Amino acid sequence: MDPSAQLSTEKMPILPSHFPTQNAILSDKGGGPGPEMSAQKMNRPGSSPVIRALRAIVFFFAVLAIPYIRWGSETVPGDRTSHRHAKLGPVSPNETSEYCPQAEPLLPIKYAGLAKRLDAIYADEEFKLAAYKRLSGAVQVPTESYDDLGLVGIDPRWDTFGKLHEYLEEVFPKVQTLEVVKVNTYGIVLRWQGSDPSLLPVLLAAHQDVVPVEPSTAKDWKHSPYSGHYDGTWIWGRGSCDDKSDLTASLWHAITALIEQDFKPTRTFVWAFGFDEEASGSEGAGHIAAFLENEYGTNGFAALLDEGGYYSAPYGPAVIFGMPSIAEKGYLDVRIEVSTAGGHSSVPPPHTAIGLLSALLVELEAHPHTPALVRGGSPYNTILCGATYGPSFPEPLRQLAFQAPHSDAALDALRDAVLAANPRLLGAVLGTTQAADVVAGGVKVNALPELASALVNHRIAQHERVADVQAHIAGVVLPVARRFNLSVDAFGEQLNVDGGGGGHVRMTDAFGTALEPSPVTPTGKEDPYHVLAGTIKATLESAVGYNASGVVVAPQLILGNTDTRYYWNLTKHIFRYRHLGEKDVFNGAHTVNEAIRAQGWIETIRFLTKFILNCDEHL
Repeated sequence: MDPSAQLSTEKMPILPSHFPTQNAILSDKGGGPGPEMSAQKMNRPGSSPVIRALRAIVFFFAVLAIPYIRWGSETVPGDRTSHRHAKLGPVSPNETSEYCPQAEPLLPIKYAGLAKRLDAIYADEEFKLAAYKRLSGAVQVPTESYDDLGLVGIDPRWDTFGKLHEYLEEVFPKVQTLEVVKVNTYGIVLRWQGSDPSLLPVLLAAHQDVVPVEPSTAKDWKHSPYSGHYDGTWIWGRGSCDDKSDLTASLWHAITALIEQDFKPTRTFVWAFGFDEEASGSEGAGHIAAFLENEYGTNGFAALLDEGGYYSAPYGPAVIFGMPSIAEKGYLDVRIEVSTAGGHSSVPPPHTAIGLLSALLVELEAHPHTPALVRGGSPYNTILCGATYGPSFPEPLRQLAFQAPHSDAALDALRDAVLAANPRLLGAVLGTTQAADVVAGGVKVNALPELASALVNHRIAQHERVADVQAHIAGVVLPVARRFNLSVDAFGEQLNVDGGGGGHVRMTDAFGTALEPSPVTPTGKEDPYHVLAGTIKATLESAVGYNASGVVVAPQLILGNTDTRYYWNLTKHIFRYRHLGEKDVFNGAHTVNEAIRAQGWIETIRFLTKFILNCDEHL
């Protein structure tokens, strides 16, 4: 998943219609840290119930960020009182609550026999070993994606994707029976034409690229980063989790297995495989999006499924939470440049350009963006789901959560309690983040620097917009500029025009990739979301070894960005979910010892099969 380039659009986010809302501004963009504590630590002896619940909330949000190592806003109508008389939980996961509406488990009916046959095939050891081998082979092709890649056809580093295509065509030959289109050379679009052209198609996505392996860390891997080694439990290597597992699962189950069972879809299914999601996405998904919109038009797809959230049991093993993401944070990279007069370093001014830049950065870090728990926002809805269905959620916090829809005091107290549990992680969930990541300045030790610059990365919260972030930065920088007699160009607006004797400050969108928070996928009873939620429940409840008392589906905000940032025009119904549990990922993604639990990945194949069959039958 990629923290940089994003699609800029003015679409209005739509809040889930089942959740309480308030007049509020919402927005979102890019990747994040993995869970900071295990379930065992969360429930260790000696912890108070309140502390255990706060830790569970931390874990609940942390699971969202497992796949990511990097990471618009609208006024939304609402009603503070609409949930005052709802049942105040804890509620059985087999019941529904207006605080956290649930879909029923959804199994294919027309395709019940086919689904049963495929489940038997997926349980066969010979099938499993063949599937593991295919994923292993895909991992062995090092399709690394770099931020400084040139254009396709010019930069030779793209050539590795041609080798991956050759491999996929070799091990998945039946895919060639479908319509296969190459977009911008290495983007793959597959089309399985349905029998009824009046039905909107469904789009499934994954990406072919992986983040590079830092050479100095290769020795720290249990198995070589591109070995694809299967040790009987885990499949090791870069991309095993993010995202070649989804890529090969889609090809194997969604195409090869279904073709072999003579499946003939009524609805058209399309697969889109980008190849630079970990960089900017512009060469891959950016071109694919234009191709698909030209083919199918705006809102031409019924639904889209891409990588995203996991499932977990953050409040104990009794209840499993499926956590699809229905929104993403926004994104902004700001370049701050300070220019001053040069000269010999033997006669320096009180502050060089580097010193002035440092003062600006210190001031920005001293004034972070304010986290907010906004009614109707995704984090707010997530907490309500935990309070409603979390068995270990203690009554004091549960009551705060249930009072929050109609009490500002309770909402503020709930926000403070959540932030106290883990200010860094949950501050990132509830607020816009800023990180000064790159600094440059000076050319020689005896020459005063005439230019110093910094890049500051922002992930924009649901309650803010790009313009809000820019205004915040300008407001922090201006007093410092006045103190040092600097003129200011803040995103094209001239400030402190009487200054300038000490130099000049210029702030810009560094790469022109600013992105508003994404539209929010609708979750109404008649929306495609319920096909997804029902499929998640049915797949988990039918899994071998399932012993929980129920499954809850809780929609989330994702802290990273997927290729879906380019697909906003294609459908309002965008789901970011991969069917894996936190125990199926060895060490997260984008780090050493990336590995996927092989049996858990088989469950991904089962889920994707049921999702396709359910979309064909129930959507």
